[in-house]
Amino acid sequence: MKRQSGASVPDASGADVGRPGGAQSTLNILLTSAGRRNYLVEYFQEALGGRGRVFAADAKSSAPALQEADGILLVPPIGHKHYIDALVEFCQEERVALLVPLNDLELPLLASAKARFEAVGTTLVVSSREVVDLCFDKWAAYRWLCGEGFLTPQTYLSLEAAKAGLERGELRFPLVLKPRWGSASVGLEFPQDLEELELAFALARRRLARTSLAGEAPGNALLIQAFVAGDEYGLDVVNDLQGGHVTTFVKQKLGMRAGETDSAVTVADAALQDLGAALGRRLQHLGNLDCDVLVNETGAWVLELNPRFGGGYPFSHVAGANLPAALLAWAAGETPEQAWFQTQAGVAASKYSRLMLVRRT
Repeated sequence: MKRQSGASVPDASGADVGRPGGAQSTLNILLTSAGRRNYLVEYFQEALGGRGRVFAADAKSSAPALQEADGILLVPPIGHKHYIDALVEFCQEERVALLVPLNDLELPLLASAKARFEAVGTTLVVSSREVVDLCFDKWAAYRWLCGEGFLTPQTYLSLEAAKAGLERGELRFPLVLKPRWGSASVGLEFPQDLEELELAFALARRRLARTSLAGEAPGNALLIQAFVAGDEYGLDVVNDLQGGHVTTFVKQKLGMRAGETDSAVTVADAALQDLGAALGRRLQHLGNLDCDVLVNETGAWVLELNPRFGGGYPFSHVAGANLPAALLAWAAGETPEQAWFQTQAGVAASKYSRLMLVRRT
């Protein structure tokens, strides 16, 4: 484990820097699995306005986001037995008030270790283990969505069940084949006929067996889903740190790259905002829920639930939202400004790549 930071110290009033607790207190933030999310480092730095430091953690020293953080922590890979230990130790030594995770794989570990972080004064923007497991397991999410009355594509847990659905006329090609556990559209296929389905299923099962995405049920690690055509939207379903719904930001996706929103435009859609509110109130997640929705003449189909900052949040931010500032306010026991929960409709934006110098030899 390697770190680079300036330790926080008491300010002139005697208040501890890095701990929430009033207007005089300063807040230190840790973004884990920071990767390429430089924009989140910048958003939190702007929201802090000098009231604290934004630290970034990653397993790779070349991660671009580390280069713009106020301090860094190099950690073992997420699956390492000392991953949580490294984070807890850093949070205690650097007086981290708020930890914001950015990778699906670390959410279950962090959710199970909340008490350890609370003991050193760190608030995790992580939902309960129950919510995290439900969202990460797409089969569990499908069953929950159906049980709660949300519209979601018909899904099958085995090749045999999908074939039976085809024979009964419940299902028709093209289909969607995807891992039961996973993110960023990893392993996503669209078989056009039965031969493609069987070939894609066999290949995907073999590939998954060599990865952590097989989960605890390698025999049931793939899902076959009805294909739904329509316009794709991304929702940022915002709850406070007690799980109460606050607002929902809506964007129409215009382009995708590597499983992440690449271009989008904000929209004012009361029906989708109501959908987000219903999801937020029933799920009671903490912070942001990144939700994918397809809309057609039948209705709004919920596809994915990810209880974390997603790749679509920047499109809400540039249109006026400021969830980082709201999270900081909640952590400090302050009331967020209502303007932070509003976006201007019709703001279109696109992502772009830029070069980040990580080392000079």
